[in-house]
Amino acid sequence: MTQRKGAKPTISIQEHMAIDVCPGPIQPIKQISDYFPRYPRGLPPAAAVPLQQPPQPAGHTGSQRSTLPASSSSTAENERPSEDNPDRAFAGASGSATSSASPQATRRDEEPDVEAYDSDDSTTLGTLEFSLLYDQENNALHCTINKAKGLKPMDHNGLSDPYVKLHLLPGASKANKLRTKTLHNTLNPVWSETLTYYGITDEDMVRKTLRISVCDEDKFRHNEFIGETRIPLKKLKPNQIKNFNNCLEKQLPVNKTEEKSLEERGRIMISLKYNTQKSCLVVGIIRCAHLAAMDANGFSDPYVKTYLKPDENKKSKHKTAVKKKTLNPEFNEEFCYDIKYADLTKKTLEVTVWDYDIGKSNDFIGGVSLGINANGERLKHWFDCLKNKDKKIERWHTLTNELPGSLND
Repeated sequence: MTQRKGAKPTISIQEHMAIDVCPGPIQPIKQISDYFPRYPRGLPPAAAVPLQQPPQPAGHTGSQRSTLPASSSSTAENERPSEDNPDRAFAGASGSATSSASPQATRRDEEPDVEAYDSDDSTTLGTLEFSLLYDQENNALHCTINKAKGLKPMDHNGLSDPYVKLHLLPGASKANKLRTKTLHNTLNPVWSETLTYYGITDEDMVRKTLRISVCDEDKFRHNEFIGETRIPLKKLKPNQIKNFNNCLEKQLPVNKTEEKSLEERGRIMISLKYNTQKSCLVVGIIRCAHLAAMDANGFSDPYVKTYLKPDENKKSKHKTAVKKKTLNPEFNEEFCYDIKYADLTKKTLEVTVWDYDIGKSNDFIGGVSLGINANGERLKHWFDCLKNKDKKIERWHTLTNELPGSLND
């Protein structure tokens, strides 16, 4: 481009942005990655050439940088010539990395990659101190959560917001979940809180396992699991407190198909009595506990229906009143079925619990079936009623997620 004599040289904005405005010759602005070169597994051809050249005179910068030990590499990187030529700095750092006498490289190889480890493998999860008591007379399991020590930190501040939740296995569901309050910013929480399961039978004490999980509450993300411990209930003796101080373990896998088929929806207390004077079966619906929440507010509006089948005339249906916003309703209602004592061996009592909804169909919560074709506690309850006339027999039963008519006993 020609320029008139005496005129000021014009520089385009593109040329101006490409000028390093420091004293000296005009040089292009380097990228930030040039100041922090990455070293891949093989040396590029441009970096490998200086290493293969014969030794140069002492004044030559390139040969000095390729032969400097690792201890002086940090000083050489601060020099201006290496900044002007990133390839030369890259070659010098590559040469020092391959040197067998480099303690920095050896130290870097020995340091573990924290992100590559599962944190549960390299750190302890903490211990949990608690006690259990099975009240056989009242069919209650009292779980006292005392304290935890040395919990794994889950938050950026090096602390956690821990709480404890309980499940009964098999059949874990929201219906049988209990939880403590949350304690904030601590690795050694003290709860001193007692959680109680009602409707626990002797059969449950034989086949059930209590899962105690410690979790970290997070307001903006999902709560994080810290650790758990499991206690088979058969280890407990009736009416005796047993203390535990267990180390927390990683979460164990759960068989989803088994859990789905055995999903529990709560407990119900039923009384049976055959009245010989009136020749009728008196069915009492006393109360429910730990029902599944069916509404968006975390509660249900439960009521109970009973059938004595087979019911040819379809007159055996009875229904309790609706209890609003509760998962532990008390009904204390009784229904009478006129039936001969000998015919009871051919009948099945079906009890279902429903959630009442306005303007749409009611939701099924759970059900149970008692009779000759039942098994376990349900069969035992029916036999005790037949053997003890004019005597009220009360039992807790587990509600399942299947309608009683489809139960496979």
